[in-house]
Amino acid sequence: MSRRCRIAAAAGGALLAAALLTPAGASAHGLVGRQDLPIPRWLFAWGAAVVLVASFVALGTLWAKPRLQAVRERRVAGLPRALEVVLGLLGIAAFAAVVYAGFAGTQTPTANLAPTAIYVVLWVGVPVLSLLFGDVFRAVNPWRAVARGVGWAAKRVAGRGGLPEPLPYPERLGRWPAALGLLAFAWVELVWAQRDDPSSLAVLALVYAAVQLLGMALYGVEPWTRRGDAFSAYFSLVARMSPLRWQRRGMWVRPVLGGVPSLSPVPGTVALLCVLIGTTSFDGLTQGTLWNDVAPDLQAFFGDLGLNQDRAIEAAFTVGMLVCVLGVAALYRLGVEGVRTVGAGRPARELAGAFVHSLVPIALAYAVAHYFSLLVYQGQAMAYLASDPLGEGSDLFGTASATIDYGVIGANGIWYVQVGALILGHVAGLVLAHDRALVLYGEARDATRSQLWMLAVMIGFTSLGLWLLSASAQA
Repeated sequence: MSRRCRIAAAAGGALLAAALLTPAGASAHGLVGRQDLPIPRWLFAWGAAVVLVASFVALGTLWAKPRLQAVRERRVAGLPRALEVVLGLLGIAAFAAVVYAGFAGTQTPTANLAPTAIYVVLWVGVPVLSLLFGDVFRAVNPWRAVARGVGWAAKRVAGRGGLPEPLPYPERLGRWPAALGLLAFAWVELVWAQRDDPSSLAVLALVYAAVQLLGMALYGVEPWTRRGDAFSAYFSLVARMSPLRWQRRGMWVRPVLGGVPSLSPVPGTVALLCVLIGTTSFDGLTQGTLWNDVAPDLQAFFGDLGLNQDRAIEAAFTVGMLVCVLGVAALYRLGVEGVRTVGAGRPARELAGAFVHSLVPIALAYAVAHYFSLLVYQGQAMAYLASDPLGEGSDLFGTASATIDYGVIGANGIWYVQVGALILGHVAGLVLAHDRALVLYGEARDATRSQLWMLAVMIGFTSLGLWLLSASAQA
């Protein structure tokens, strides 16, 4: 038996043994009142085993040369310029409708369009659409459409003199503005006491749009959209996994995952992905006994400092969320430090950037596993919310009487989607990391050795994700 096979067998045996020690009563945490989903313990073992087999058997023996570093794309259709304008106007109209509903509609969260549109359609639905159809948000991005429209009109008014050129986007900023924006959004969603208040969400939506317009005015529409706009940066990362790409008024096809390796590891990219994985992890953590045991002590600590109850709870949750983000970053850095021991001992910063694209499918996998039931159930509410966005009895599209069908998918169906998303996401991460290792190390043997460390990272993320699905059973 080769050394690689012995390592794989030992690691697999350890994983299976650990999985068999998992309590049999584990169940996935609920969302929006959904009942717990039973997860049998064998699924933990097989989930980890699939990742292990995919890395060391399929990749180590069948993937000897890089295949994703320079993929070929094929243009399959052209799109009229007018379509881009129409989609931009639709994005502006949708944004205006959400903001107006937040201010003018009922302040009952479940009857107002704004909370569901923001937390379900935007935050959960758009990433799924981006995976399937490419960067759809770019086409309907309301602040991008406004900025481009204003720029077009200003050029017509300015005439030959033209407009001053925007400032060059500072390289040191990279994706840091987007990472901080996503952290702020996660804080609103997971920590802020008024997160469901429609009027408060409308105010924040306007503030966010104003910040984006300011950034575009300073640094240009496209540079800021790619790196400064939190939602655009996130959705464009997910869209890199899609087989479809939209550019220059055309539709291009490429292999699945083919757009991910070209991700530029500019400053803030690692932070952005760690924020995505860490905040989703924290949302799952809050469902279990571990957090429920720690949170009261944290809350009491901040209460003793003079904060009232609401502020003390917010402070405790803020600390918990930041710890989760830093924990994810530490796990990734640990894997990078291990990879440094292979080959020429490249700097940790270089390796962190070289492999950061492998975290993209993991970030989406965590989101799908955690929020799938929210999307499939609460997403149905858009039928009646779109018809009665203010919650005052209107019926614009004849669907105001629609209800949520909780039987559209069963508990077992949701359970398989959740665990399947985690496994597929981590397999995709391993594929991307292995393909990049072949480029960095040249020799397949060194590339496989380096992947022992990335394998450990992926197993850690897989185990964390599966454990978070079982968190509510501990409560």
